[in-house]
Parts: sequence; structure tokens; C-alpha cells
Amino acid sequence: METPGYTYGTAVVARSPLTLDEFAQMKQTALFSDDDVQALRASRALVEHRVEEILDVWYGFVGSHPHLLDSFTDAGSGAPVAAYLGAVRQRFGRWILDTAQANYDQAWLDYQYEIGRRHHRVAKNRTDGVTSTALVPFRHLFALIVPVTTTLRPFLAAGGHSAAEVDRMHAAWVKSCLLQVTLWSQPYVKDGDF
Repeated sequence: METPGYTYGTAVVARSPLTLDEFAQMKQTALFSDDDVQALRASRALVEHRVEEILDVWYGFVGSHPHLLDSFTDAGSGAPVAAYLGAVRQRFGRWILDTAQANYDQAWLDYQYEIGRRHHRVAKNRTDGVTSTALVPFRHLFALIVPVTTTLRPFLAAGGHSAAEVDRMHAAWVKSCLLQVTLWSQPYVKDGDF
């Protein structure tokens, strides 16, 4: 699946300043274990054929909140940029699959850093060549973990798994999203403070 502007597994602009050992410490801090990796991978069969439905829910949420939609608007007119929303949607779909794949190698870590850069003024808008807002406000990044993971739960529950298995997969998604958004916040944090 070719996704324009998607660079995971290929050369990215910058290598993550965080090492794999430091990321391992983050996983320990978040109580993210091999069991969570297995739960994420088990969830892939439930989400891979429903990516567009999941994105419809998430885009519906963002689109219904002007303060969130603002990050996808033209800097001059304030109107949503349809092509930008579409390109980000494709990458967001790939992100769902990558999250469910749970492969935490150097290429993945580097791409998390790239995703953070693309939310921040250091690289936002460059991938798609748009003139949107200068950054996604930091205050929205962590808060979006709740609607993303809460609205994902029904998709995880639709596969006929036990309630305990759904809880296990959902918890793994929450932890993974928390870890990823923490990585994405790196460009927002003062040098030396991350």
C-alpha cells in the first residue's frame, strides 16, 4: 500500500534523538510489556479491514470540533484544506496498521520523531506543501488519546473476543498511544528537557 508522504521503513529527515534503550525505559514506565505487544498484534485482524470506518469516526470527531479542525485549515482563509485532510487520513490509516503491528525498531522510532516534527512548526505542512496553521497545538496531542482509544474500543469488541481479551487489547492501545504521543511531543519540549 503506497501512502504519499509516508516514510516509515525508509530514510526520514532526522534520526530520533531518543535511543532504543531510552524507549525501552519509557515502555517500562508505562507498564508496556510483551503481553501488550501480543494484544496489539491480535487487534490487527480486527482493525485492518475496518480502517476507513475507524477513520470516519475519528475524522467525524475532529471535524465536529473547530479547535481541532483548525490544524487542517488554510492559514489565510481558515477553510479546511480537503487535499491535506485526505493525505493525512491516508497516513493515519497506515498509523493504525503500524500500531497494531507493534514493531519497535530504529526505523519505527525515527518515524515517531518525524511524526512529531510534522505536528510542530519545524516540519508541519512541508510533506504536503500546504499553507495551513504553523503547528498542532501541544495541548491537543495528549487529550486526543482519549477519543481515539475510546472510539476504537467498539471495533475491538466486534470480533467476538471475550470481555477480558477486549480489555487487554484496549489497554495495549491506550499504552501504545500514550507512548507514541509522548514521542511526538519531543519537538515541543525545550532542548535538554525531554
